[in-house]
Amino acid sequence: MKKKIIISATVLVSFFLFGEAAAVGQNPWISNDTTAHNLVWNEKLCTQIGFLSDSLCAGRATGTAGGNEAAFWIIRNFRESGLMDFGGSYAKHIYAGGGLIGHNIIGMIPGSKKDPCDSYIIVGAHYDHLGILDGKLYPGADSNASGTVAVVTLAEMFSVMKTLGKTYAGNIIFAAFDGQGMNLSGSYSLWNMIRNGELADPVSGKAITPDKISLMVNIDQIGCSLSTLSSGRKDYMIMLGNGSLKKEDQNKITHCNLFYGTDLEISHTYYGSDDFTRVFYSLSDQRVFIENKVPAVLFTSGITLNNNKTYDTADTVDYDVLRKRIILIFHWLEKML
Repeated sequence: MKKKIIISATVLVSFFLFGEAAAVGQNPWISNDTTAHNLVWNEKLCTQIGFLSDSLCAGRATGTAGGNEAAFWIIRNFRESGLMDFGGSYAKHIYAGGGLIGHNIIGMIPGSKKDPCDSYIIVGAHYDHLGILDGKLYPGADSNASGTVAVVTLAEMFSVMKTLGKTYAGNIIFAAFDGQGMNLSGSYSLWNMIRNGELADPVSGKAITPDKISLMVNIDQIGCSLSTLSSGRKDYMIMLGNGSLKKEDQNKITHCNLFYGTDLEISHTYYGSDDFTRVFYSLSDQRVFIENKVPAVLFTSGITLNNNKTYDTADTVDYDVLRKRIILIFHWLEKML
């Protein structure tokens, strides 16, 4: 009986979205996504977050050797996934203040060659953290190795699916921001590059201008299940900024959650508070895009008691739920392109 209910729900979603076309076998949601899903498994996520929160990366403070180790790791992953670089390099210098120089790491997966589009979605997460303070290591596993690994994984998923022949209408820029803990200097630096015409599309060579950015997606602290919603379910996700999307796009996260079986509890407020929602929606790297009227979404699993503590370690991350969150964001992004 349960299986019949699930199938019926899927059919209803398909019909609601695509009408008669879905009923006659023309549903664009139905595809073989096994390959993409198989790129995300718990042990892999644990190893990656473990590396970024290890003593080698030394808390990933901006302008430190540990921060550079994290940057090199992201570059290797972007290169292995086949992302295109910008101007011959994935790394872009940022000036974080106090004489510190950091590096944003950015790469792109272009859209369809047959029907090129000059629209871009930016998917980002900050990789910097507190570093070592008073001789104590602040690992930053959830904050924000989890978001960094999510972005790296999403880049790999989109790249592999494109290699297998799947086409996407728009272009995706993947960005790992440095300097989030220093007045969001990384994301502001990227925006300034775009505003000043300094970021050129690696395919067309044309400048990517602000009007070409259709959406910014920020992933900040998405690995834990320690601050559940009111229901107490551990398999949840908070998505702020859904109201900034076009009306026809605002239900896509719900439809994807049902259709692809991730079945997460999704909240569009920060724990039911309008005031906290406004505050947290503007705290992270999506802020500069919001200020410049670009639709922006924040995915998070909320602040926990481990935040900015020495015990924000890889063993506190809920890998089962993190995997579901990444898969859901992947499919939602597919539908936003």
